[in-house]
Amino acid sequence: MNIKINFGNKVKEYRLQKGLSQEAFAHIAELDRTYISSIEKGERNVSIVVIEKIATALDIEIIKLFEWKKE
Repeated sequence: MNIKINFGNKVKEYRLQKGLSQEAFAHIAELDRTYISSIEKGERNVSIVVIEKIATALDIEIIKLFEWKKE
């Protein structure tokens, strides 16, 4: 797996833990729903600004989005 897929999986994992739909999460993060979808699929190379918006919307530390096991 690559970093974009791992990151997207983490975003989705935390979003689902919060019980948020992509649409509700996108609204909180002030991002477009289709952009959230493409992040979760590992299709986007997101900026640090977007990473901060995501972490803030999920109410987690940024580092949590980069914690995964190496395969």
